[in-house]
Amino acid sequence: METTYTFQRIERKYLVDEVTKKRLLHRIGDRLLPDAFGRSTICSVYLDTPDHRIIRNSLDAGAYKEKLRLRSYGTPGPQDTVFLELKKKFQGVVYKRRVSLPLKDALQYFSTGQKPVTGQIMDEIHYAMLFYGWPAPAMVISYEREAYGWADDPAFRLTFDAAPRARSTALRLEKGSAGSPLLPEGMALMELKSGGAMPLPLSHALNELGIAPASFSKYGTAYTWSLAARLPQPTISTKGVLEHVSNL
Repeated sequence: METTYTFQRIERKYLVDEVTKKRLLHRIGDRLLPDAFGRSTICSVYLDTPDHRIIRNSLDAGAYKEKLRLRSYGTPGPQDTVFLELKKKFQGVVYKRRVSLPLKDALQYFSTGQKPVTGQIMDEIHYAMLFYGWPAPAMVISYEREAYGWADDPAFRLTFDAAPRARSTALRLEKGSAGSPLLPEGMALMELKSGGAMPLPLSHALNELGIAPASFSKYGTAYTWSLAARLPQPTISTKGVLEHVSNL
């Protein structure tokens, strides 16, 4: 499987319950293709400054937002591949740059500042790290992703992120995916990611089912909740989430 290291696309977000999700898949299922990653547990450590400058800028910004994070598929060990990512959003278009590397090399980079790989993308990420004064792990966000492609458009992806959860302690990917829930049980964040226009059959299905766009940021929500009170201790285990998702 070829790994993509740069993205430029439009992302649209929707919040759906289980019934709405099943109705949508029933209408467009014959046009969907299983994604290379299929179903997976995604874990991300978001990097930020001590005063949370990056997420505050993102929440307050109009046309421009950016985030730095370290992402894994499942709980990684020291030798497992993770992705160091710089995600930017400008006037509704998302630009994502990432490099793949073993977890141990990513942790060493955070500690020493020595670039683990060479190339333009690593240089861009390194510049962002220096610009923000070397941000550190600030929040772990995890969720269960179900991903699809579109038969007539290889660049299009549809994803459902179920049981999104966050924790502000144990800020290491190898500590697992437990966290406090960010959405009510049974709700999922659906994202449509494309290089341009939405497929017409999908647009019709969304209109017919009354599925409207929603604004929802996982890290933004977790940070906002942490301002009012510290996030409670993790209440959702990986096993519990997988059991829940299997019943969707």
